[in-house]
Amino acid sequence: MQEESSKKGIGSFINQKILPPVMKFVNTRPIKALQNGMVYALPFIIIGSIFLILSNVPIKSVADALKASGWTAFFTQAYTTTFGVLSIWAVVGIAYVYVKNEGYEALPAGLTALSAFLMLQLLQTTSPLTTAIGKGGTGILNTAGSTVMSAHNVASHVSQLPHVLQTFVKSPITNVINITWLGGQGMVAAIIIGILVGASYSKMLKLGWKFTLPEQVPASVADQFTAMIPAGVILMVSMFIYAGLKTLMHTDLLSLIYKILELPMQGISDSLLGAIVIGFAVSFFWFFGVHGGLIVAAIASAFLIPNTAANAVLYHAGKLTLANGAHIITNEFYNNFINLTGSGITFGLVIFAVFMAKSEQFKSIGKIELVPAIFNINEPFLFGLPLVMNPFLAIPFFLTPLFVAISTYCMIYFGVVPPLNGVAAPWTTPAVISGFLIGGWKMAIWQAITLAVSVIMYFPFARRYDNYLLQKEQQKAATDDSETTAKD
Repeated sequence: MQEESSKKGIGSFINQKILPPVMKFVNTRPIKALQNGMVYALPFIIIGSIFLILSNVPIKSVADALKASGWTAFFTQAYTTTFGVLSIWAVVGIAYVYVKNEGYEALPAGLTALSAFLMLQLLQTTSPLTTAIGKGGTGILNTAGSTVMSAHNVASHVSQLPHVLQTFVKSPITNVINITWLGGQGMVAAIIIGILVGASYSKMLKLGWKFTLPEQVPASVADQFTAMIPAGVILMVSMFIYAGLKTLMHTDLLSLIYKILELPMQGISDSLLGAIVIGFAVSFFWFFGVHGGLIVAAIASAFLIPNTAANAVLYHAGKLTLANGAHIITNEFYNNFINLTGSGITFGLVIFAVFMAKSEQFKSIGKIELVPAIFNINEPFLFGLPLVMNPFLAIPFFLTPLFVAISTYCMIYFGVVPPLNGVAAPWTTPAVISGFLIGGWKMAIWQAITLAVSVIMYFPFARRYDNYLLQKEQQKAATDDSETTAKD
């Protein structure tokens, strides 16, 4: 009784003191805009991942044939214009959702955010010659990606030019959009700009800062005039910010955000501590009946998706190693390990329920959960078994994803398995298949091992809970029989 009272006390404290402020934060306008706005990027991430695989086929003979035929370059073009411009989809989607949730015509706000995002960055890129002759330079490549002049030869030829020509050929190329900032490197800036544009655009419309045209004017035309003042103010402010940073600091807003915010935050998320926090947080919120996956994803995706994109760039360049800056914890680490077969990695419960359970409740829920679990969905267990607020299963529900997160981090850190390659396998991709897609055959084997770990960790607790349910069912059956006998 004392133990049960203690558990109720802890649950009451969590529900009254911890969850309300967390839920209040998660349901704020910016976080809802971030969460729902990023959904618009998913088709491009997944389709782009297919092109990423095709441009880096792991079978050498096939890869060489595609490279020689020129198809690798075509697949690279497709990858670059889908997955490679991830920040564009993010900044438009976030501003769009923010304004839409406020009840206004949202597309002009999304386009305004895109314009501001482009305006706040230096429209220049590094000279190809600088890249070719720099540290670890690639040399000059042909359209098929083959080296036609080594980095050493390029450097020796450039050094023979007059100094003024050397300076010219190595100067940045201006008046171009640098696609580096359109990918994962510009993601945090895209999130900030998308939220700020959505908030300020909505605020100005609420204050009545808009042209009101006669009713006779078609709605499609009137909507654009409505957007003119808020869009004009936002873009004017963006221009002054760009001008101030360019003049006074010789930089741009995206570079500052990347150095001051994104790099440190990626470092924190891409650490053993980050693995522990993420692995624990999902189960923690779910245990108290709150959708842990949505809460954690809404916050962590801001840093994990750029990690995925950065790994994809390295994988595409054939440089996917930790020494070259590859990240261990990516969005796929979260989706395809911490949430493997569903929050809490409940594969072990499925196996027990289908093959070893004796109670009718456990067996029937197991049959219902079997197919969804293949696609990483386990709501039937969370609410039907239930796992929510279930003290019998709390320990494996918390510890299994935590163990998998820590062990997977260590497996990558110590080079037993390679870093995740940046391919964004949909979270519903079945286990082992997703492992192969995101990290090759070694990762597929490791995923299979994590499933076995889930079986081992859940088994003793599931058996104890099953015996408890069986005892209750037998008691109920005995009570029903006695009542039937009494009636007869």
